[in-house]
Amino acid sequence: RDADEGNWVLMPPIPYGPLENDLIAGDFPPHAPSLTTRHYLGTDTSGRDVLARLIYGFRTAMLFSLVLLVFNYAIGVAIGCMMGYWGGAFDLFFQRIIEIWSNVPFLYVIMIVASIITPGFWTLLFIMAFFGWTAMTWYMRTATYKEVARDYVMAARALGASGSRIVFRHILPNSVSTLVTFVPFSVASGITALTALDYLGFGLPAPTPSWGEMIDQAMDSSNRDKIWLSVAPFTAISVPLLLVTLIGEAIREAFDPKQYAHYT
Repeated sequence: RDADEGNWVLMPPIPYGPLENDLIAGDFPPHAPSLTTRHYLGTDTSGRDVLARLIYGFRTAMLFSLVLLVFNYAIGVAIGCMMGYWGGAFDLFFQRIIEIWSNVPFLYVIMIVASIITPGFWTLLFIMAFFGWTAMTWYMRTATYKEVARDYVMAARALGASGSRIVFRHILPNSVSTLVTFVPFSVASGITALTALDYLGFGLPAPTPSWGEMIDQAMDSSNRDKIWLSVAPFTAISVPLLLVTLIGEAIREAFDPKQYAHYT
């Protein structure tokens, strides 16, 4: 249609995709930040917009850490709750399994997998969930042992309540403070782990937007004078981790029974 018909379009503030190369004739990337070219944080060594890759890298890191959190909690809470509720031989067996599992060198496993296949999002997620569920198991086991010894669980057993009802209706709701307080810190550890793997070259394949890959570019000796390549990813990582840590501290204090307990 003609432009004078009153039609309009709202353009995005960043008119570049995370995989789009914007090469300038007669100049080699990386390019410094510029309002004229609308590269507000400059470009990387391939001419891709740094700000666009930061945003998409944040989306990838958050999605990875949240899905990893769900897998770790689902496995760890289930096994830890069964260990604390049943105890006995079942508890001793899984204690030995977890001790062995915790001593497996996780980085070596990643290196072996990366040498055989190109690790993708779900491959890394599966490997990290395969070894990352053990930490939550100990906390849930301890919380379950504590709740099982309380009078309300004994009363529920005396009334003929089944084991599943006691676990899901009584033990888990009363252990939610243990689960919730570790959520922000688990998210932060997931973001850090993915960034570290990408930085070492064992993470997501190129050209996936990744904070670790951007830090790797910034640490290259030929890019030491390109300060925007290092400031942008380090700031992008520091701010979410700081916020997640502060949220975790606030949640921990909110669920702390000593914070609002009064004795007379």
